[in-house]
Amino acid sequence: MLRRIIEIDQKKCNGCGACAAACHEGAIAMRDGKAVLLRDDYCDGLGDCLPTCPTGAITFVEREAAPYDEAAVLAKKAAKLRGSAPVTRSGCAGSAIQTLRPADAAPAAEEGPVSCLGQWPVQLKLVPVEAPFFDGARLLVSADCAAYSRADFHRRFLAGRVTVIGCPKLDEGDYAEKLTEILRRNDIREVTIVRMEVPCCGGIQRAAETALRQSGKFIPWQVVTLGRDGNIIE
Repeated sequence: MLRRIIEIDQKKCNGCGACAAACHEGAIAMRDGKAVLLRDDYCDGLGDCLPTCPTGAITFVEREAAPYDEAAVLAKKAAKLRGSAPVTRSGCAGSAIQTLRPADAAPAAEEGPVSCLGQWPVQLKLVPVEAPFFDGARLLVSADCAAYSRADFHRRFLAGRVTVIGCPKLDEGDYAEKLTEILRRNDIREVTIVRMEVPCCGGIQRAAETALRQSGKFIPWQVVTLGRDGNIIE
């Protein structure tokens, strides 16, 4: 059928991930650092993604395309959430949930530079939406590059928090839906978002902010922006 649908100019796309975060249907994903339309029938043609694109890479076109399939979109979302469940022994061993140390345990100064990571896994694609370590947690949502910018990242940001990390430019899909479910299903006390100053890191901040709004809960939160040299900008 002939209908209105989005088109993404790969030359203009800067890989920030804002469009993927804004698309509630999951029609847009990040691949090789660029936004792509996954399937025509996932796009409802309403264009929530257009105003979020900072480079004007997304436009509407009229072309032959499969009609919007709401059932397919809902099935995709359900499958995504099922895939977020804790893995069993028959699944990937690297994704099995594990509490490494009490959430409130921080290494003493005399212990030197030791890990403050309190749980496993940490990657947003692997972490389940429900886990014992989320109960009463102070949640850290961090861009994965951030940990490499500061020598004291563990002690300053990880200590006493449950950590989830991601890269909106390189990871496929949107974090907002999964973060929303984590906030809805668990007793999260507060959220700290740590990102780099680079534009693509804005995707993880927007996803966390969207999740906070959609969770239906009042959860104290803050954003920390790090420069490439590790200095805290704001």
